[in-house]
This record gives sequence, structure tokens and C-alpha cells, in this order.
Amino acid sequence: MLDEQAKKTILRKIPHGLYICGVKDGENVNGFTASWVMQGSFEPPLVINCVKQDSGSHAMIEASGVFALSFLEAGQKDLAQKFFKPQRRVGDKFEDVEFYLGETGCPIISDSLGYVECNVVGSVKKGDHTVFVGEVIAAGVHREGEPLLLESTGWNYGG
Repeated sequence: MLDEQAKKTILRKIPHGLYICGVKDGENVNGFTASWVMQGSFEPPLVINCVKQDSGSHAMIEASGVFALSFLEAGQKDLAQKFFKPQRRVGDKFEDVEFYLGETGCPIISDSLGYVECNVVGSVKKGDHTVFVGEVIAAGVHREGEPLLLESTGWNYGG
């Protein structure tokens, strides 16, 4: 029998960075705070990005086949928090955030450590998230710094 509390406790010990995932569909752009992200392959360079299926951003990734990940720096908790809420509730999340459009047309946060842009090359829909496999087609470093980790924020996601 599954011990729900033990499951929650131990799954929350998996370390996660925090990223702003920029998405687009046509001329529309959006972003959300992502934490279930990891590198999946060296050759070709692949990134795994797990996205909640009932989100607007999920639909945008499915429609466009692209996403970008801006890597947040330790101390950018407020920026991460801004992108947690659904666009339908808060409107334009990029209203006061400086960004630019990358090669994919996805928004990239200017004040981030750097970014990767990905073409979706596979996906698996299981549970309440889709595992998107993205091939890295562009990358850049804005500056050096320590990444923002979920654990350092005091927040919990998962479990």
C-alpha cells in the first residue's frame, strides 16, 4: 500500500531548478515557471520539460512545437513567482518584464543567466503532465551566476 505522506516527502527531495518557459502560438506569447526540467541527451542535445496538461501554455507548445527555457538566477524568486499564475487570471505576464524573441519566436527573459530554445521532437502524455522532449536548436549565456533552485524558495511542487 502506498504511504501518501512518505511519497510526498521523498518526491519533494528531488532537486529542481526554476526556469521561465517561454511559449508561443502565432503572434501570441506566454510564459510559465517550470521546475520539472532536465537534460536528456548529449547528441543530439535534448531537454525534458514536463508541462501541466490543462494549462494554456501546454496547448501553445502542442500547436507551435517549440519552447524556450530562461534559466533564473538565485535571488530571482519574485520573477519566478510572477510566472506561476495562469495567464487567464493575470493577463500579460511580460508587461513589465524585459524579454526578446528568440529564433523560435518564443520569449526569452533578458535578465536571466541564459537560455535554450527547443523544437519538440517527442512527447508522452501520462498523468496530469506531458513530458515534452525538446531538441536544443539555440542557446546563449547572458551572464555567470548561481541558478535559482526550488528548494531555496521554500515552495513545494510535486509529490
